[in-house]
Order: sequence, then C-alpha cells, then structure tokens
Amino acid sequence: MKTIALLPVITYPEPNPEMVVPRAVAMAAALGVQLHALAINVEIRNISNALSRRLVDVPKMTREAEALCRDRGEAFLAKVVLEAKRAGVDSTTDAVASNAPLLNDTAAIQARYYDLVLCAWEPNNPTSRTTAQAIIFGSGRPTILLPEVEPARKLDKVAIAWDGSRVAARAVADAHHVLRRASKITVLTVTGEKSLQETDAAQRFAQGLNLRGLSAEAMPFVSEDCPVEVSLQERAIEIGADLMIMGAFGHTRLRDFVLGGATKGILSDVRLPIMLSH
Repeated sequence: MKTIALLPVITYPEPNPEMVVPRAVAMAAALGVQLHALAINVEIRNISNALSRRLVDVPKMTREAEALCRDRGEAFLAKVVLEAKRAGVDSTTDAVASNAPLLNDTAAIQARYYDLVLCAWEPNNPTSRTTAQAIIFGSGRPTILLPEVEPARKLDKVAIAWDGSRVAARAVADAHHVLRRASKITVLTVTGEKSLQETDAAQRFAQGLNLRGLSAEAMPFVSEDCPVEVSLQERAIEIGADLMIMGAFGHTRLRDFVLGGATKGILSDVRLPIMLSH
C-alpha cells in the first residue's frame, strides 16, 4: 500500500515560494512516500458593472490575476516534477481553483484525501502560516512544517514532545510511519509543567515504544527562563533530531484560530521540521 504526502501550494495573494520544493522532495524521500503536489489557484467572482468597466476594467484585471496565479501554479508543479525525478521520488501533480476567501479551506479539504501533508513554512510569508493552520486544524491529517532549513535525507533521529495529553497521544499514533523509519527516538518532556500529571511520563512512554520494537530513550528536562516551545526545539536540535513530533492544541472560534500556548509559539518560530497533529 502506498503512502502519499500532499504538497499544497496556494498561489494567491502571496504564493508559497518555489524554494520549498527541494525541501518537500527531500522529506518525501526520507519518508519513503509518493508526493502529490496540488496548486490551488484563485477564482475571482465577477463583481463588475458598467461604471467599473469604464473606469478600471475590472473584468480584465480579474482575468489577469487568475492567469498570473495559474502561471505560478504551473511553474511550481513543473519544479516539483523536475526535483522529484532527480531525487527518485514518485510524484503526481494537479490543480484546482477556489474563491479567494476559501483558499485555505480548500487546502484543508483536499488534504483529507492523503496520508499526510507537507507544508511550506516561511516566517515572512502570511500565506504559508494561514495555510498551515487551516490544514493542521481542519484536515484531520498529520502535517509536517518545512522551515528554511535543509531536511535530512534519512530520518535517523526523531524527537517526540510528550506531555501525556490526548493530542500528544494522537500525534504519536499518526506518526507510526515515521517512527518505524527512525533508528533512534527520543521522548522529550519538560518537567515542572502544570499540565504534566505524571513525573515519569517520558520514561513510561519510552518504555512502551521499546516494548513495540522501537529504539527509544527518555529525556526529561527543565525549561529554564525559556518558553516551552523554544526549549523543546532547542533540545531536539541539540540531539540532532531530523524531525520532532508533537500534538497541536487549538480550535476555531468565528473562523479565527485560538491556539494553545506551545502551539502558538511553535507556529511563530519553526526551527526544524515538525510534525503536528490535532
């Protein structure tokens, strides 16, 4: 049975940059999955009237904007095909169109038809952030954020951010494909947190992974004068983790995202590839 990862690209208003393509292809290779790239182009409703046609020619502007998005999408998909072929990764591509207000919702809905999602993460690109949030909380699929770092060609070392919560357990369950490919798993637990109900949570979870035939160790630590999300990422980077797995706290209220503290921090500063699951 094939495992297929979706790489969505929204082309409006700020498109995801093509620089994410090599990162996504490398991650697909490391995961041993097929890559499906999907361009999500804008479809602008015709709101013109006689006055607007005389003064601005809104229909022409609409056609030009839609054509620009399609061109961006085609260029992105062509780059995916080229990079995937070079890396020996199976890939397919497609494109869909959606009204501007529904672009992120479309990405989340499309993601439900794949096993996992690879998302570009660019700190200065609002599109990448809103797309990632929509997919993490709306798709029901694990999502790997790909920041501006070179991904590993193999997932030798994987870190798990574990606090014993429901979302952490859900994230690990969604990451079985990743964990089976790792040669070493480190369970990171920040001690002294109010939400941590068990003092030996990391040890218990690592033991459970070892009983399942995986190679895991516990690494509880104290976060000193540093937000939890920063401490987790710094410790993961220190041990050489190629990927960190964690649960995502959050819900939507009136179409605005209300994020848990650590999740909000992670989505503000992604320092290594992170698999988030809600």
